[in-house]
Amino acid sequence: MSQALYRKWRPRLWDEVVGQEQVVQTLRNAISGERVAHAYLFAGPRGTGKTTSARLLAKAVNCLAEKPSDRPCNQCLHCQAVNDGRFMDLIEIDAASNTSVEDVRSLRDKINFAPTQGTYKVYIIDEVHMLSTAAFNALLKTLEEPPPHAIFILATTEVHKIPATVLSRCQRHEFRRIPVMDITRHLKDLADQEKLEVEPEALTLIARQATGAMRDAISLLDQLASSGKKITLEMAHIVLGTATSAVVVELIGALLTQNPAEGLTQIHRALDAGTDPRQFARQVVEYLRGLLLVRMGSAEKVEASPDLRSTMAQHARAFDMPRLLLAIRAFNQAATDLRGGWHPGLLLELAFAESLEQPSPPMGRGEAIGEPASPSQANILPAAPSLRQAEPATGRGEATGKQAVSAKTNVHPEPSPVRPAETAAGKGEAPKEQAIPTKTNANQNASPPRTAGESAQNPLSGEASPAAPAETAIGFPSLMQQWPRVRALIKKHSPQTEALLNSAKLNGIKDGTLLLAFSPVLKQKMEGGTHLDITSRAIAHVTGVTLEVKCVLLNTGKAGSGLPPDVEVEDDGIVGTALRDLGGEVVDVQ
Repeated sequence: MSQALYRKWRPRLWDEVVGQEQVVQTLRNAISGERVAHAYLFAGPRGTGKTTSARLLAKAVNCLAEKPSDRPCNQCLHCQAVNDGRFMDLIEIDAASNTSVEDVRSLRDKINFAPTQGTYKVYIIDEVHMLSTAAFNALLKTLEEPPPHAIFILATTEVHKIPATVLSRCQRHEFRRIPVMDITRHLKDLADQEKLEVEPEALTLIARQATGAMRDAISLLDQLASSGKKITLEMAHIVLGTATSAVVVELIGALLTQNPAEGLTQIHRALDAGTDPRQFARQVVEYLRGLLLVRMGSAEKVEASPDLRSTMAQHARAFDMPRLLLAIRAFNQAATDLRGGWHPGLLLELAFAESLEQPSPPMGRGEAIGEPASPSQANILPAAPSLRQAEPATGRGEATGKQAVSAKTNVHPEPSPVRPAETAAGKGEAPKEQAIPTKTNANQNASPPRTAGESAQNPLSGEASPAAPAETAIGFPSLMQQWPRVRALIKKHSPQTEALLNSAKLNGIKDGTLLLAFSPVLKQKMEGGTHLDITSRAIAHVTGVTLEVKCVLLNTGKAGSGLPPDVEVEDDGIVGTALRDLGGEVVDVQ
């Protein structure tokens, strides 16, 4: 039986370790200066050289070479014994299968025996995070003060699971993912020594598939080499279940041109060719990540061919940042969702459909209406009728063109209530355009017209309005008829708000305020964020009348609060507080 390539070509000297220069240099300096610690912790992703470095350290401390800087020499008896797996003073323990406290106690009892062959007894505990809490506690004292001839090397891929008491007793070294270029270079050297015919593009694909793990890259090369044929890029795509870069580029192009049919065609084309759905999602995420790096001015960090770099630059310019981030999140979720679905391409199709939607930032309360929208507000809920609309003179002492207004302009003008156009009854006066008022310090006789039923409190800015509330300009039955249109508009721009309104009950209009009844939990959610403001704007947009929106507790009758259906309770009153927070129940209504 032939030996796997990753075992056959395991590094046996410090110079053969790839991509971990910071760790190797520190350990070599410790060997040369004879300052070896009693306990080490090697942490990092899988396949990055943790166990290999631990064995090299074990060889170095027991090497028979005269000069410490030459250790390990890989020629003496001890080095050869470690290479052959017959060095008795190197004990490797798999913590995943030896997790109990009894295993650690057995190790603690044997550690006091002197080395059989070498100078030091080296214990390598792999996947040490799998030890139980009791096992860690049993190991603590020995780990802190081992015998002079014992050295512990702990290796783990999940350092966050190691107790702090263990971390504080070890010299910690972090192993990082190996860059693609380093993996590609090492694979080429290995292929030359194994006399394998491999296309350079196939080596790059293998290196990217390994995601920074050298062992995974060598295993993939070994898998492709087992066919006995020349390893081409097309063959690598087929064996590894990946899609060609052309399919990914075409998919992103369909996303940019808002062409759903073409995008779904590319997804099905990749799946029909045998591409793994999650692997395809990872490829799309990698491409979108490259676009993000280009957009943020780090194009040099993108690893791609010159032709692909040119295409990525064009796509990066075409994407706006919110849509790019939305697409990355959507496809990343498809790549990491372990549950999957009954259809292999469902998650990809959902991610593509979600990426087609233009992201809409939430509408801020107090936002000025009638002003030009900024680019970040291009898709928010449309505002109510503009203040700059034709209004006829009402004959109530409005300012003429000769009247000078002494106004102090505010840097951030406060928004004014939205009012529909009013017509003067029987006046026959020509309409004229009214400019947006500015904040003034002078007392003006002119008073702008107000819509009947408009609240004295500006619902957008919270600033008191000069006029008192009048009679509501829209009746409750009329609002009920137009309510489906209001909800449809809200659903288009804020599905979360519409979902909350689905559980609401319209309790009527009182003093220019629409009362919406909710259960206590949904009431709290509706009052948070901008849901009330969005609802008020949608009502104004559909009906032309500005109504303030207020939430009250849902009256569930005797089965719930004990209130008759026709009785209302103030939410912030004593009764409302008792019903909402204290679990109270009404037993009598007078």
